[in-house]
Amino acid sequence: MKRRNFLTLSTVTALYVLTGCGGGSNTEDGNNSAAGTSSAVALPIPELKIPTDIGGIKHYDLNIVEAKHSFFEGIDTNTYAIDSTYLGPTLLLKKGDNISINYTNKLNVETTMHGHGMHVPGNMDGTAHQPIAVGATWSAQYTVSQRACTNWYHPHYLHKTAPHVYQGLAGFIIIEDAESQNLDLPKRYGLDDIPLALQDRFFSTDKTLLDYSPDNMELSQGYIGDTFICNGAIEPTFDAEAKEIRFRLLNGSNSTVYDLGFSNGKNFKQIASDNAFLEQPLTMTQLTLSPGERAEIVVDFTNDTGDSLTLHEYRNNKTFLNININKNATDVTTLPSTLTTLDTIGTATNNRQFRLGMQSMGNFTINDLAMDVNRIDVALAQGDIEEWEIINTMNVDHNFHIHNTHFRVISRNDAPDQVPSNEKGYKDVVYLPANEKVKLIVEMPSDGITADSNNPYMFHCHFLEHEDNGMMGQFTVT
Repeated sequence: MKRRNFLTLSTVTALYVLTGCGGGSNTEDGNNSAAGTSSAVALPIPELKIPTDIGGIKHYDLNIVEAKHSFFEGIDTNTYAIDSTYLGPTLLLKKGDNISINYTNKLNVETTMHGHGMHVPGNMDGTAHQPIAVGATWSAQYTVSQRACTNWYHPHYLHKTAPHVYQGLAGFIIIEDAESQNLDLPKRYGLDDIPLALQDRFFSTDKTLLDYSPDNMELSQGYIGDTFICNGAIEPTFDAEAKEIRFRLLNGSNSTVYDLGFSNGKNFKQIASDNAFLEQPLTMTQLTLSPGERAEIVVDFTNDTGDSLTLHEYRNNKTFLNININKNATDVTTLPSTLTTLDTIGTATNNRQFRLGMQSMGNFTINDLAMDVNRIDVALAQGDIEEWEIINTMNVDHNFHIHNTHFRVISRNDAPDQVPSNEKGYKDVVYLPANEKVKLIVEMPSDGITADSNNPYMFHCHFLEHEDNGMMGQFTVT
């Protein structure tokens, strides 16, 4: 593997500046920054985008731009962003809303913008079939027709998803419904309902973002940065109230699997996975998220006034976020013991198998075929219920994402009891460690949403280097 001219953060003080937020960062062995520095970097909270209502349609106007962002104080680095200097605003949607998300591409290259986790028509999915030309505006117009969940938007340009996401293009989509609004959960955005986009990047010796340049080994293993960032900041600090706090966790990395927990071993309750609430909160001390996966957790800081801890990543021994419990509690909530009732798993009427592998010339494959934008791999109909077996035939990790729908994981390595409780909800990404396999029940929505051969949906590995290099297929829904 070629040598990198990157900055090792164990030798510097990480400082961050964005829209008025700035300061230094805490450190300890294994963290991003040098020991002995102070923590004053406020956690950036993505702007909550306010739509414009025109004739009953809520319009979200977003500009995809070239920007300069300061990961380190006083040092600008070239990035992409959406109405920001890195990442983009949060879109808060409600079930039943008629919306139009209008993306104007002000980059000097084509891109796309995909609503990951959204149930939308194929021509509104924002994949390689809906490119946004330089200077053009593309609109995703649809009625929100799914349960409350935490989704996200990011580019899905053919063979260029990884560099565009790496450069900074991503943002949250939060869906609320009557059920979520009636639950006694933290729901004050930016105060006790906190979105956290977790990523990792490489920096050069001049502290600018290293150009996206994976070698062959990194294409295989994934482009895994040595510096971990949270909402575009290096080890920021969140000042929390002494009450229940809800964190919406997004693994927005290119290819890194995160094992997340708190530095003092404090437990938390997972309340949602990718596409809906879990039926009951699950008490946990660590949570694994592969690229593209989301989880909502609630942490009870009621009796922790004056304490400090970190959101830690144990697989790589890094810190994402410093948390100080130093505010009095307001708007106290009590986590319900029951959150929702998920639909009963239907009976599959067809079985399919998808083998994740690699061709001899280096392209990744699904069922021995590399991605071909002109080939339809699977034809489905609304209401179809199928069992999909996903087999990782390689000695490297993968995962599997399906557009337009959610699924239920019913077994790991042919054993239903190997499916952890927090994977038994609605998922749209499932993690497959090396040489493992999973079985899924996949149901196509019956709400009039379709995709034809000109605008098909995708299924693919969400390790972006693998996706860009062939591990993706296409399907239609009639």
